[in-house]
Amino acid sequence: MAELLAEAGILDVDVEDAVADEHVRSSAYQRVVSVTASSRSRDRDRAIVATILRDPNEMSSKGAVVALVDRIAMKATGPAEFRRWSAELLPEIDQLKAEGYREFIRRRIHDWLFYLAIEDGHVPTPAELAEVTDWMQRLLAEVSMSPAVLALIAESANTKKTRNIAKNRAGSRKLRAK
Repeated sequence: MAELLAEAGILDVDVEDAVADEHVRSSAYQRVVSVTASSRSRDRDRAIVATILRDPNEMSSKGAVVALVDRIAMKATGPAEFRRWSAELLPEIDQLKAEGYREFIRRRIHDWLFYLAIEDGHVPTPAELAEVTDWMQRLLAEVSMSPAVLALIAESANTKKTRNIAKNRAGSRKLRAK
């Protein structure tokens, strides 16, 4: 824990408190993730993830890794870059004991690859849309600027709320003007 915090330049966390209290430790992990994601270099990401995932509280460590995945995905220049980066993490993710946590992180990576492909110009099929989580379908309904993607979500999303968001956004004048 001390080394992880020091490498991130976080010096105001009491290491003994972090080791003893999972809430302090979880907060420290989130700060490490923030510093890590802000870095231009991705060289240390796998080692940082490996260290975080050794935490006995897998829920806290999963949350920190998911936060890192989200932040890196939002910075990625495209699906190929994100695919290479996430492939480096998979051996570390496979070390999690809880299958549900491993699967959750893998699905999040899959969701972001789908999102980045759409950002790169791919228009998905209904079958491809069905393979992503409701969370990703809703995110796309809320942020996509593609009329074709919004039409697909309005027609095929899993939840009525997500379909309605996409329908409303597809009909918006602001979107049509772009």
